[in-house]
Amino acid sequence: MSAAGTGPGFGRRRFLGGVAAGIAVTATGAALTARDAAPAQARGREPGRGHAGRPRAARSVFLGTYTSSGGAGIVLAEYAADGTLTATGTVGGVPDPSYLALAPDGGTLYAVDERQEGAVTALALPEQGPPKVLGSRPTGGAGPCHLSVHPGGRWLLSANYTSGSVAVHPIGADGALGERTDLVTHSAPPPGPGQDGPHAHQILTSPDGGHVLAVDLGTDTVYTYRLDTSAGKLAEVSRAALRPGAGPRHLTFHPSGRYAYLANEVDNTVVVCGYDAGSGRLTPGDPQPTGTGEGTSYPAQLLVTADGRFAFLANRGHNSLTRYAVEDGGARLRLLDTVPVGGDFPRQIAFSPDGRLLFAANQRSGTVTVFAVDEDSGALTRRGEPFAAAAAVCVLPR
Repeated sequence: MSAAGTGPGFGRRRFLGGVAAGIAVTATGAALTARDAAPAQARGREPGRGHAGRPRAARSVFLGTYTSSGGAGIVLAEYAADGTLTATGTVGGVPDPSYLALAPDGGTLYAVDERQEGAVTALALPEQGPPKVLGSRPTGGAGPCHLSVHPGGRWLLSANYTSGSVAVHPIGADGALGERTDLVTHSAPPPGPGQDGPHAHQILTSPDGGHVLAVDLGTDTVYTYRLDTSAGKLAEVSRAALRPGAGPRHLTFHPSGRYAYLANEVDNTVVVCGYDAGSGRLTPGDPQPTGTGEGTSYPAQLLVTADGRFAFLANRGHNSLTRYAVEDGGARLRLLDTVPVGGDFPRQIAFSPDGRLLFAANQRSGTVTVFAVDEDSGALTRRGEPFAAAAAVCVLPR
């Protein structure tokens, strides 16, 4: 229930036209350079520092869009310390790259191709010049909407929304993807109220690296798997059931690794979950309000600050960001306020690496808005004017 409708199958998102035949990269400004090719820590410099330790004026950001709704593909930009965004180019020909993820070493970018015949695409981020497409692989499912890289950097995990399945692909030494090694469909429990089947919406690795968790909106369930890191196979070890009709969408862990926070899209709630790293078992608590009033506001995503003190929730229908205080070591969320996002339908949010900025990709207004995050209070302050990016649905700063 988010991008472009609420019916079964592709009613949830529009899929227009066919997959583009080729990959084109259009430069509109400064291309990616050596300073952007890998995380600063891996290059022996502090984050935010340039060559010879000088402060860097801007860092790179990638924007995912719906090409079937007028998006340009993967939009390349830079952002300054004050949050000002400047376009630097686009990568065209990657169909509906609605979610993006970086390899742990920062050298490769991965995108879902959210189409009926779903795929995942790898792009190398060279020291000089624009991103270079390494190729795509089918996910074996329809409508992939989320992907993540296993911490070891050898496996790509993806979630097929429309077909309700999760897939695993091997990652080569050059960052390119190999043929799929596993595909697991969520065949049980039965779909929740108003759902036509399973709808896998997210797949991520637990902070300890021991388990992989898949959030399924259609079955009101979070599945926990162990990943065989030799064979690339998933083995289910537990399930966490949400109340019928909750529609779980996005899970975010507290830095301690002992708790996780779940945004429920359909019933407009958030849930604090206990997490046991040994067994991989997730234990949901009671639903809590989003601060957006009655009805549903299609909560999209939760973020938690690196110090574990504050959490933020994107509310698409309400066009706001909810701020929570995180208390009792992560065991409790206390609602503080909501702030207008300054755009329409905030689909995804992300922190800058230093946590000082929060970016929101607003799908329907085709904009990205930026907020400064107060370190002491977690208060959000808008920075500058919205950045135009048609059908923007994902923002990935680095």
